[in-house]
Amino acid sequence: MSRLIVISNRVSKPSKTGNQGGLAVALSQALRESRGIWVGWSGEVTENFTGQIGFSEDEGVKTATIDLEEQDVDEYYNGYANKTLWPLFHFRIDLAEYERDFEGGYNRVNQRFADTTSPLIEPEDVIWVQDYHMIPLGRMLRDRGHDNRMGFFLHIPWPPTRLLVSLPHHTKLVQALFAYDVVGFHTEEWLESFRHYVEREMNGSVDGDFVTLGDRTIQAIACPIGINAQEYAHAAVSEAAGDMYEKVRRSLQDRVMIVGVDRLDYSKGLEERFNGYARFLKDHSEHHRNVVLTQIAPPSRGEVESYQHIRATLDSLAGRINGEYSDVDWTPIRYVNQGYPRDKLAGIYRAAKIGLVTPLRDGMNLVAKEYVAAQNPDDPGVLILSRFAGAAQQLKDALLINPYSPEEMSDAITRALAMPLDERKRRWRAMMDSVEQQDISWWRQRFTERLMAVQRNGEMKPEAEPA
Repeated sequence: MSRLIVISNRVSKPSKTGNQGGLAVALSQALRESRGIWVGWSGEVTENFTGQIGFSEDEGVKTATIDLEEQDVDEYYNGYANKTLWPLFHFRIDLAEYERDFEGGYNRVNQRFADTTSPLIEPEDVIWVQDYHMIPLGRMLRDRGHDNRMGFFLHIPWPPTRLLVSLPHHTKLVQALFAYDVVGFHTEEWLESFRHYVEREMNGSVDGDFVTLGDRTIQAIACPIGINAQEYAHAAVSEAAGDMYEKVRRSLQDRVMIVGVDRLDYSKGLEERFNGYARFLKDHSEHHRNVVLTQIAPPSRGEVESYQHIRATLDSLAGRINGEYSDVDWTPIRYVNQGYPRDKLAGIYRAAKIGLVTPLRDGMNLVAKEYVAAQNPDDPGVLILSRFAGAAQQLKDALLINPYSPEEMSDAITRALAMPLDERKRRWRAMMDSVEQQDISWWRQRFTERLMAVQRNGEMKPEAEPA
């Protein structure tokens, strides 16, 4: 197996506590098998960029990190990545900010990653770049003479052409993807949007998985990411999960819990979720005192103004709903601004009779899959899922809703509360089969097999059959 070099904005070092996310676990396994290196930003800020690399090895995984200047973080990370690309790629063109300094910082930091990573690359290495922070990196490595097999995976949606063209220098950004050999998206919808842009805006051509622009042909594939389903199911019956389950159930006093777990982000549809739940309370007074919505929303990107706004909005909305409907011994919304370790979170999922996963737009949304994997097979809960989440393409036996419609959300909650056990079991089994079959290892293997089947000149090996 060729050595794998993974490059991403941040690295996740293996933890003996087992609280790494699913992506980190999958990548760590691949890096161990190939004696690879994970390269990324350390998360630390330095007064002057030196390019010095910090090497370490934890649990058999080698990492190489660099520090960035404060200006780099402001322009590349807070700026272009999170104020420009993130809102645009999540269809929120109204929130996207276009500043020349942002784009300049984005390109400068990618150049710095190219400069520092370049000496680490050996001729037979396979390079896998992760996510929207690093789109130009492959082209910059090519400019430095590397003809290695290179792949790129986008973990967020790809926007429709009509939105993408609002980005200054959008063609240059898309051209950069043609430096890679394999480009992956979560869903056929995002893949089709990419193909449409290449055909309509760049006069490229599409032939199945092969997309050609000028003299360069790449493979563009849909490859939905998963979770480690078996491990998560085991975590849900661990001692820590059991303790959390009992704690939650005692606090509910026999009430039904609806759970939402989301990073505090406008793409997650939290305001719409609260409004949909409020509509349920308004329409169904018979369920008052019997149902509690627990929303876990750890803060993120607090230095970005739009994130400050969403937190203030949710604080106000939760207070208004609780003020209108609470009784002295019942609060309809428990709004928690902190995160929980994976095993304890699995216990919370298992205690919830309804999982409410209602993003306005999401590349995948692994919370939906985690909720399914954590359920008790003999008495599973019901997943209510936004049809605009990438996971909706796989979890078709969830109750799929339009998150913008409070009435649909209210009706789905009502239906979930009344759903018979046999229907809950049938829906859960179908979803669990999907979660188990297309798990995190399947995702990693499907992508890397495509990448490994590419010859150094970018052509598919004739004897290799793509997964």
